[in-house]
Amino acid sequence: MPVSRADMQARGIEQLDFICITGDAYVDHPSFGTAIITRVIEAEGFTVGVIAQPDWRNNRDFQRLGKPKYAFLVNSGNIDSMVAHYTSAKRPRSEDAYSPGGKAGCRPDRALTVYCRKLREIYGDFPIIIGGLEGSLRRFAHYDYWADAVYPSILCDTGADLLVYGMGERQTIAYVHRLAAGEPISQLTDIRGTCYLTDPVNTPWGAAECPSLDQVRASKESYAKACRIQMDQQDEVRGKTVIQRQGNKMLVQNPPMPVLTQEELDRVYGLPYTRLAHPSYEAAGGVPGIEEVEFSIAHNRGCFGHCNFCSIALHQGRRVSCRSKESVLAEARSLAKNPRFKGYIHDVGGPTANFRGPSCDKQLEHGLCKDRKCLAPEPCPALKVDHTEYLEILREMRQIEGVKRVFIRSGIRYDYLLADPDPTFLKELVQYHVSGQLKVAPEHCAEEVLDRMGKPHIEVYKKFAHEFYRATKEAGKEQYLVPYLMSSHPGSTLREAVELALFLKQENIHPEQVQDFYPTPGSVSTCMFYTGLDPFTMQPVYVPRSPEEKAMQRALLQYFNPKNQELVIRALIRAGRTDLIGNGPDALVRPTPGYLAKQRQRTGSAGRNRQAKQSFRQDDRRTNKRKDPKIYGKSTQRKKKTR
Repeated sequence: MPVSRADMQARGIEQLDFICITGDAYVDHPSFGTAIITRVIEAEGFTVGVIAQPDWRNNRDFQRLGKPKYAFLVNSGNIDSMVAHYTSAKRPRSEDAYSPGGKAGCRPDRALTVYCRKLREIYGDFPIIIGGLEGSLRRFAHYDYWADAVYPSILCDTGADLLVYGMGERQTIAYVHRLAAGEPISQLTDIRGTCYLTDPVNTPWGAAECPSLDQVRASKESYAKACRIQMDQQDEVRGKTVIQRQGNKMLVQNPPMPVLTQEELDRVYGLPYTRLAHPSYEAAGGVPGIEEVEFSIAHNRGCFGHCNFCSIALHQGRRVSCRSKESVLAEARSLAKNPRFKGYIHDVGGPTANFRGPSCDKQLEHGLCKDRKCLAPEPCPALKVDHTEYLEILREMRQIEGVKRVFIRSGIRYDYLLADPDPTFLKELVQYHVSGQLKVAPEHCAEEVLDRMGKPHIEVYKKFAHEFYRATKEAGKEQYLVPYLMSSHPGSTLREAVELALFLKQENIHPEQVQDFYPTPGSVSTCMFYTGLDPFTMQPVYVPRSPEEKAMQRALLQYFNPKNQELVIRALIRAGRTDLIGNGPDALVRPTPGYLAKQRQRTGSAGRNRQAKQSFRQDDRRTNKRKDPKIYGKSTQRKKKTR
């Protein structure tokens, strides 16, 4: 797409119909939202240009392509700009995979707001449409982790005219034609999958109303109730219009746009992407974000797994749609002819790789259930499990001339895999599609935490691990599971963190990286983090908040690292688990000289051991939970009295 006046002149364009402004570097690959939307607009017969990562400190970049005929389209990039800039500890990141050369700082904090305000400053009351992940997740009043405050809808802060939430192709096709036909943007209030602000007197009837901005700021209970209402209505079949008062305006969210049909999805992925970053970035070393996805293929969208900490349900939705087998294989054949292709397709997946359709037939007519999940804590009896077509795609892809290996890296739902009575997919996954390590996401082992996450219980992971290693052995391979783990999620006390450390020790898992829970805007888990309430039950939820406790929980997951010894000891003392400090085989960490000296000074070694064991037994009785002796060791088990 044109990125300069010279590009416009070379194409004979005096004035562009639309201009897209993005916080990412410009990459023309269907893994990047800007590429999809601009290609869709072009396919509808309009001209569109791209201004990538404009310098927001002056006007020059925003005026580079002139003023478009119909509207500016603005997004902050593939991820929220604050997530792109800061770690979960709120420390600035040193790199940005979506910027040239991986350089950090090429976009502002809260990029969507900054870009739109600059456009208003330059162009006045000209149509602005916002979208992308930052727009989707911030469309209602939302908790902003970095400011530790509740922000209004991003429509209020940006001053934009219309917000597109979700993937956006159908919405885009609707508004480009209506704007070109002369409709003012103020009248585009009936497009599904969009939000707008209006005077309260114009509020549509029959909508589900959330507590207002003022109410959710004043009351955490109101915030939790608003979260529940928003989640309940994110279904294309049964979802209602949702409204929320924002000061003197009313935010109106129209019902979600239905997912693309298979034919429409095939058309979108069949558009003429170059699959490259713009050539202007070559001097800077290219854009790192394209490296892993350049030779990857997305075959589906949506995820009915619906983990509470994930943003997919609020953006792509729970309804799974997929491309046809022919479309996916055609893309693979085109990759094989690419001169840069080395024979390895890095992924054939999506939000969840092994989903190829809706989770059940009922949802096609009635929508997805709002009061339960399809897979957690156990698979729904109505769940349809079928890997047949996915297997056919992978088998035929392996036979394409020039293709050496086809990998699956975007995540397997092992609970869904285990629900398949046919073991063929697991066997072929192990035999052909794992590059030494398969990444899966149990996230935790404690039931309390997994229930808050919306994940299956750890017994499911154990069963999958057993089946995976058995199939690996039968295939004569040496392959390993790499589990994703999360510390400090709502519901996790130090006690649950210790439980996870003991599980890792039992399973001989030594994670190299551990992710602290990151409260991204709009998710259910972020609601729990802010309010201390589960929005679906309104029951209190423990939330680890202090940097010290978060550091302890993270250290427990890497208890084996000598650098974490002091933190682990402090965590075990605070958790009442000093029985796990020692030199024996059941200990998590060896005592430091300073710790031993303190214990000798306080009670003496023998007294300390008896005191610690007694304290833990009392704590165990209070929680009325029996623990697995394989995980906790004999010292924590109650002895049965015999007569």
